Amino acid sequence: MEAIRQWLGPEEWVAVRLSLRVAIWAVALSLPFGVAVAYALARWRFPGKQILNGLVHLPLVMPPVVTGYLLLLGFGPLGPIGRLLEPLGLGVAFRWSGASLAAAIMGFPLMVRALRLSFELIDPGLEKAAATLGASPVWIFFTVTLPLALPGLLAGVLLAFAKAMGEFGATITFVANIPGETQTLPSAIYALLQVPGGEGPAARLVMISIAISFVALLLSEYLNRRLSARAGRS
Repeated sequence: MEAIRQWLGPEEWVAVRLSLRVAIWAVALSLPFGVAVAYALARWRFPGKQILNGLVHLPLVMPPVVTGYLLLLGFGPLGPIGRLLEPLGLGVAFRWSGASLAAAIMGFPLMVRALRLSFELIDPGLEKAAATLGASPVWIFFTVTLPLALPGLLAGVLLAFAKAMGEFGATITFVANIPGETQTLPSAIYALLQVPGGEGPAARLVMISIAISFVALLLSEYLNRRLSARAGRS
């Protein structure tokens, strides 16, 4: 990390550090909801299940700018939620926390897809066996189901993290491109390409973005192969 810091300029390092902060918080924010939604889609039958599934995956097919615009309408200073949060000092529009919210929404479908597959591959007989021994549903979930779903959970986290690191459209629409506050890696690359002589710094940030995305994809593919192997054994 120190070598990367020395290789980058001060403004570039700020963008990398902010991107890491945004991505980590995006994953942390979406993970509990991702686990709950993935489990519900994998195991439960309820009215509106397909509607929920469609809403979860909507950010994958909808233009990211539309997602950012909807966030601005809801969480902006004049939005219904934003008007409640701003007086409390909890506003997220045009702040790094808003970038985390936008990145969390954009990465949420990838997390849910990986987790849902993992939950679907778990043998329900193992959970039933734990229930016959007197374990409560909550205890079974945290001691049997979730550990068995760990490869899918880690794959989902990696994909959501990589997506958060590379998110641009929703972020720049919702929180703009403010250096040191909301200027993440993609926003910094975009800004550098608009000024003369910015190609060099932009290329360095592009290399970092490619490296992070490539490593995340390799790790998630490895975890997916483990899930496929477990499915074959079952």
